[in-house]
Amino acid sequence: MAQGSTSVTSEFVKKDSDFLLYINESAIPENFLIFRWVFKTDTNMISFLRGGDTEVTDSHSERIEFSKENHSVKLKRLQEADSGDYIARVFTPNKELTLVTYSIIVQEPVSPADLTVDHVSSSSHSCILTVTCSTGDSHISSNFTCDTRTCYQEGGEKPKVTASGAVLHLQLANQSIICNHSNQVSYEKTPRNIRDLCPNHADPTDGVSICQVKMAVFSVGLIIMVSAVITVHIMEKIKKQK
Repeated sequence: MAQGSTSVTSEFVKKDSDFLLYINESAIPENFLIFRWVFKTDTNMISFLRGGDTEVTDSHSERIEFSKENHSVKLKRLQEADSGDYIARVFTPNKELTLVTYSIIVQEPVSPADLTVDHVSSSSHSCILTVTCSTGDSHISSNFTCDTRTCYQEGGEKPKVTASGAVLHLQLANQSIICNHSNQVSYEKTPRNIRDLCPNHADPTDGVSICQVKMAVFSVGLIIMVSAVITVHIMEKIKKQK
């Protein structure tokens, strides 16, 4: 059985992508006889011999690329069945050592989720939306209440983990309701503009608010008043000079 300290690195890899198995050369003993990459503890992929020769198993000959200089191996076009531990082992005259383990999980990219509005209750001042975000194996729903200027999500954001291990997430952002579908290797979002669902809802950046109108009227009035005072003062000064 292999002995020695070992580091374990967990990695998520997108399906059909490549991944590099790297080993720090300083970790390999100078008196090594064989350095080997192993899949799932018992499947030899490639062996680097001390004299410089290599031995690649037939099952991996078309699926890996390797470097004799640094003993690294590139795993090509990974599939979900390739998930598992990839272990670097070295054999010396005295013992067998495990140097590093890569624990790889291969995931398929997520697809865009469907965002549907199941119910709309509206009035001249507000509307209540029931929105569902769904994929092939799961769904999540939430209620949104919007008035003419603001919206809020009842109960807040509550992400849900799907049967496939991905995450569904409904949220409010930038005047849109957004359905996020993600896993560790990919991300998709499906937005719907709130104004398309609630016609009475206005973007806070659109138009002029009542407060802004009041401020403008007050400013104009103040300017007129100050101008009148200055004019009267000047006229009186001119009369005195005459």
